[in-house]
Amino acid sequence: MKARRFLAMESDPETVATRLLGQRLVRVLGGRRLAGFIVEVEAYLGAADRAAHTYGGRRSARNEAMYLPGGHAYVYFTYGMHYCLNVVCGRQDEGVAVLIRAIEPVEGIEMMFRHRPRARTETDLCSGPGKLTQALRIDRSLDGVDLRTSPDLFIEQVRKQAISRRLVQRSARVGLNPTAAWTGGWAERALRYFIRGNPHVSR
Repeated sequence: MKARRFLAMESDPETVATRLLGQRLVRVLGGRRLAGFIVEVEAYLGAADRAAHTYGGRRSARNEAMYLPGGHAYVYFTYGMHYCLNVVCGRQDEGVAVLIRAIEPVEGIEMMFRHRPRARTETDLCSGPGKLTQALRIDRSLDGVDLRTSPDLFIEQVRKQAISRRLVQRSARVGLNPTAAWTGGWAERALRYFIRGNPHVSR
């Protein structure tokens, strides 16, 4: 039976973040599926959020996809090293999104290892935002695609209900310095959500 696409992406980023956990991210390459269950995400709350690319209403060619309606992909290049995949949510021009930080690989694992030859174990394959985009060959060519209709990148709904709260752990987002003045307290906010005890969560 063919899985339905996950479409519930027009709500606020914290709600979408919790709903994404346990759903299946799918990348199709040459007719082959590379897929994994989403196990870790971070919410970015738009103009008020000092860690968001749209903080203060900033808008450029780089982050334009983040202003699309919920359901689109926002892919950016960071640290001159790797790409990050975000699920845009909310309304058009709201500028909010959820970063997919880690997935548990379930399909196309051999191909993922070819894309990430330095990975030695399945738990290291997609346990970080840069790792998963490398394993799934996600880059800026997918920036702005509609995840609800794209044949190349989409999310399948394998859970009708959000994962139980007791199985979801929250923490501050990764990589933000809480002592830096520019964060204004946003570094400490618990906007990272992950499945408690899952070995594929980023370290």
